Amino acid sequence: MKDLFSLDGKIAIVTGGAGFFGTPISWALAEAGARVIIASRDGEKCRKFAATLQDNGLLADGIALDLEDERSIRAFVAEVKNRFGRIDVLVNNAVSREGFKNLEDIDKASWEKAQRINSTGLVLITQAVLEVMRPQKSGNIINISSIQGAVGPHFPVYGNTGMTSPVNYTYDKWGMVGFTKWLANYYGKDNIRANCISPGGYGPGVEQMSGKEEFVENYKRLTPLGRFADDNDIKGPVVFMASDASAFVTGHNLLVDGGWTSW
Repeated sequence: MKDLFSLDGKIAIVTGGAGFFGTPISWALAEAGARVIIASRDGEKCRKFAATLQDNGLLADGIALDLEDERSIRAFVAEVKNRFGRIDVLVNNAVSREGFKNLEDIDKASWEKAQRINSTGLVLITQAVLEVMRPQKSGNIINISSIQGAVGPHFPVYGNTGMTSPVNYTYDKWGMVGFTKWLANYYGKDNIRANCISPGGYGPGVEQMSGKEEFVENYKRLTPLGRFADDNDIKGPVVFMASDASAFVTGHNLLVDGGWTSW
């Protein structure tokens, strides 16, 4: 059973790998034995986080990646391939919230700004990595979506906090789930799997924010398990999806939401 969950010898890329969800995702993959490539626009932040993993006896590297720039994407994938010889896992975790607005407030420039990373960047990094995976006849793509990619926003949960769920986010996350299913069905013949993980609310991101107490209370009350997700809640699902423990799972959207979508 341990061998099924082992990622020993695997090369795994995590976009947004030093961010909120990216940090526990990177820890999990490294702890399972993978060499984790931590990628984001802030190359120095990625390298510092990689050094932290290395100090704990894990395999990690930080490499700058700008998902708005196709040249950066191509250079990044080429560097990973040249240095490590293969790419086994791609975790599409990065998300830009720039330009996120409600529909009545959004303009063309704001919409397109968000899409350059969350849609176009997602497609281009996946395309480039697949060019490495297909000759290998193996690979694993994990897209980090959201409960907003499985159900519509429940606006009353925000109360009078001024918080909202912008139209861009729902559009992007539903699109990511559909993109995942397309990848799974098209590239299954190449022994490449594609799955989504859709987390619910992430506690470290909101529970300590002032003025958001009404949302926090409402969210917990409306979640069957009565709490937000923490760092450990994403780690097991990521390792499961990245490893041979899920070898016959593809095209799936795994909801990690404490039951939020089960009502």
